[in-house]
Parts: sequence; structure tokens; C-alpha cells
Amino acid sequence: MKIGNVEVKVSIVAIAVFVFFTVFLLIASLFSPEVRSQLIWLIPCLLMLLLIPTALNYMSRREYADITPVYEAEAKTVRIKLINKSMVGKPVRIEGVVEKVHYQFLNRPQFLVADRSGSIPVKMFTSPGEDVKVNDVVEVLGQVIQRYFVTGDPVINCVSIRKIKKPNQSEKS
Repeated sequence: MKIGNVEVKVSIVAIAVFVFFTVFLLIASLFSPEVRSQLIWLIPCLLMLLLIPTALNYMSRREYADITPVYEAEAKTVRIKLINKSMVGKPVRIEGVVEKVHYQFLNRPQFLVADRSGSIPVKMFTSPGEDVKVNDVVEVLGQVIQRYFVTGDPVINCVSIRKIKKPNQSEKS
């Protein structure tokens, strides 16, 4: 669904919760007259189960879209091997191949991106603009953070991840 120029994606989990409680409400209203008298309150609550995650996704996607130009201007392109704890807090740009994708169904995907020098986890706290899969060549804009707030290996807090063409793809087209 698109709101303005922001593509909103509701997670599968939010949809499943909405469907579960809709079925539950339908069954309860069939067997209980008390529930039928409360439908004026229960239906708006049921809709909120879908509207709240949609609104939160919209707000985070819009915020990420607004901050992406700032990162495009400030981020320095680095090799993954060169990312270390001294770079925490600095904006970076990396290019690599997606080796693994986790938690995409929650709209909080985590990617393992690798180039020839190494690999690094890339965490995104909203759904990406594009559908990124394993073996896609991507450009990542983000900030280096520590895996756990105060300790841990450096990871990238992703602001933008987008597919880029492989050099041999343009020759085939």
C-alpha cells in the first residue's frame, strides 16, 4: 500500500493477529449475545490491531526516506574489513552481496552482507524500500553501531539498502 510517496508494508505477524482476533470475534459473537452488544467497541479495537502497525511502519519509512539524502552526502564508501569499533557513530556506505536474510517477516530485517574483504551484519529497523533477497548485490547506507548497546562487534544500522546491478548483468541486457 502506498501513502503519499511512502510504500507501507504491514508485517505478516500483524496481519495474522488481526485475522486471529477477527475469527475469534466472529465465533464469540455467534455464541454470546453479550459480545454482540459490545461490537460497537470491539470492531474499532479490532481495526486498531491493523491500523497501529500500519501507522508505525509509515512513520518509520517516512523518517528513513527523509534521512537517506543526509547519509548519501556524508557517508564514506568503505570495505567491510576496515569497519571497526573506532568507526562507531560514523556514516558508511558499503557494497556487497547479501548472504543471509533474517526477520524479514517482522519488517525488521537483518542482512549479512559480504564483499571480498569480509562480511558484516546489517540491521534495519523498518522494512526496506525494495525486496532484498539472498545473492542480491546491494548498496547499504548506514551508521556503524555496536551489536549490543555498549559492547559487541560493530554492525551497521541500515538507513537505506538498495539493489545495484552486477557488472555482467548490463552486458546481458
